[in-house]
Amino acid sequence: MIGVLNLTRPSSAELLRGLAGPTLIVMLLAMMVLPLPPFILDMFFTFNIAFSIMVLLVGMYTVKPLDFAVFPTVLLVTTLLRLSLNIASTRVVLLEGHTGPGAAGKVIESFGHFLVGDNYAVGLVVFIIMVVINFVVITKGAGRIAEVGARFTLDAMPGKQMAIDADLNAGLIGEEEARKRRAVVAQEADFFGSMDGASKFVRGDAVAGIIILLINIFGGLIVGVFQHDMDIASAAKVYTLLTIGDGLVAQIPALIISTAAGLVVSRVSTDQDTGQQLLTQVLAKPQALAVTGGIVGIMGMVPGMPHIAFLLLAAVFVGIAYFVHQRKTAQQQTEAAPVAQPMAETQDVSWSDVAPVDTLGLEVGYRLIPLVDKGQDGELLRRIRAIRRKFAQDIGFLPPSIHIRDNLELRPNGYRITLKGVEIGQHESHAGMFLAINPGRVTAQLPGAATVDPAFGLPAVWVDAGLRDSAQQAGYTVVDAGTVVATHLSQLIHTHAADLLGRQELQQLLDHLSRDTPKLVEDVVPKLLPMATLQQVLQSLLEEGVHIRDMRTIIEVVAAHGARTQDAGELTALVRVALRRAIVQQIFPGKTELQVIALDPALERLLLQTLQAGAAGSPVIEPELADTLLRGAQDAARQQEQLGLPAVLLSPPGLRVLLSRFLRRAIPQLKVLAHSEVPDARSIKVTSVVGSKP
Repeated sequence: MIGVLNLTRPSSAELLRGLAGPTLIVMLLAMMVLPLPPFILDMFFTFNIAFSIMVLLVGMYTVKPLDFAVFPTVLLVTTLLRLSLNIASTRVVLLEGHTGPGAAGKVIESFGHFLVGDNYAVGLVVFIIMVVINFVVITKGAGRIAEVGARFTLDAMPGKQMAIDADLNAGLIGEEEARKRRAVVAQEADFFGSMDGASKFVRGDAVAGIIILLINIFGGLIVGVFQHDMDIASAAKVYTLLTIGDGLVAQIPALIISTAAGLVVSRVSTDQDTGQQLLTQVLAKPQALAVTGGIVGIMGMVPGMPHIAFLLLAAVFVGIAYFVHQRKTAQQQTEAAPVAQPMAETQDVSWSDVAPVDTLGLEVGYRLIPLVDKGQDGELLRRIRAIRRKFAQDIGFLPPSIHIRDNLELRPNGYRITLKGVEIGQHESHAGMFLAINPGRVTAQLPGAATVDPAFGLPAVWVDAGLRDSAQQAGYTVVDAGTVVATHLSQLIHTHAADLLGRQELQQLLDHLSRDTPKLVEDVVPKLLPMATLQQVLQSLLEEGVHIRDMRTIIEVVAAHGARTQDAGELTALVRVALRRAIVQQIFPGKTELQVIALDPALERLLLQTLQAGAAGSPVIEPELADTLLRGAQDAARQQEQLGLPAVLLSPPGLRVLLSRFLRRAIPQLKVLAHSEVPDARSIKVTSVVGSKP
């Protein structure tokens, strides 16, 4: 076999994009050392102004800071461009300034003539004012915002990462979505950190502008007087106007870029850009506009005031307020207009009035309706779909649909989760607020309504949205109202997985399996084994937290032993032995040594005797023996948790079912494994022993 190596050559567009960055840097450096004719300077000055305006507009239309993540690099490049132009123009001004105002190009001449009126004193004042505005006001403020933003973003990173991990563990998001969210968190930290440093470029550029101005003025006087024999007045006028024009040409783009930096770092991330936020938020209150118009109108009627300007502006404010008020009133009337419902015809009672009980149900109070309303794009609906998908991937079958309805009997913020019409969980969730969960290592207390996390019972507190960042910085895991309900629901359906596997779900599971192995399924159900027996086997596995993803192995074991026995308990034990690698892997991921709890030999013999004595009926453990077993198992499980190990009790195969049923309710985290369920490749280490002779 001959292999062909295919090397794809990059396209011309890719080559040009790859050369754009290095070419730009080389050009900027070349401008510092190579003399440029006035026409080329005009082109570069014009490009500098146009580029700064474009950057400002991109910053205004940016919805999220990360949409303009290259902005710190843009700040560095634009600063280098302005400094290179300053050096190039200074060279031309000092070499050719004696020839007249047009020596450094038309752009500098235009700024010197038209913006400052041929008066170098006025030009100097205008230039100093622009530098002060840029340096003291805009650049300093933007730099401070970037510094604070970088600090808070870095402090909030652990809390955001924990929130992503919580959503991933609850099944609300997948691995790919979690990676994307982690990347966004890291990019936010990098962006604000870079902005904190890049703001120093703009600030240094303002300082450099002042120094370059002074150097050019004094240098021009020296060159004009001593080298070109000009009188001091002529040299001062020519070189000062050229220098001020040069400085204004550089400072105007610098001021625009500084404004763009302030817009990017000072905006709050929403679904709107800066212009939309101004229109929707500043003009959102017609009362404020009307009162402003009234105050301006009163000021316009004061004697000595410019009446036309004040009264005209007052009329504009009042008119806008009236227009906004009319639009809001019409919108409210449209939303509140009742929809005429046709009168239902009187019908006789029928079987359609008998509503079946929902397998899984979620009832919410009226304040939580927006979370589950499809018309309002309720976020909880998407999360419930993700929960069912995650459950199917982890457990091995598709759970029933979750029927959602409102219940006015509940508290406004309350919700209730039902299984076959019976409540299995209830709590409260406050829409618009965040639940700050204390994982045990917080550094501060938060004001709010104290509660507990409904899924895991950890202490928590409901806080306002404004305290979200503070809670994350203090070490809390912060989740929104929808995540609270979704996590609670996910935890409950995993706990009651055995009850969710009904006859219909089992039939759907077998139909899915028969697509790949139709003969295997056909030979077992119903020819060899009733579906009810197979259902009992699967439910027994699910009750002890064993997933049934490997249905092929389960069916093969049932097929191999179904002709000999149809006892569900015996078949379950055989299936567990066949699934021993998956069971142990689920409890001890990535470990070859199993650190487990063992039974005292004397206690083990007593339990075996009890099991044999009750062989004819149900075995009954004596109260004193049961108390010894329970207390010893609780102590051992607690010791395992303190060591950071899973609580696993190793027992003889004959005792496993008895111990599992007896200890499951009192110690739900304790798993009971039989000796035959330990794979040969795993070693065993006993960390504690339960019980002794009573």
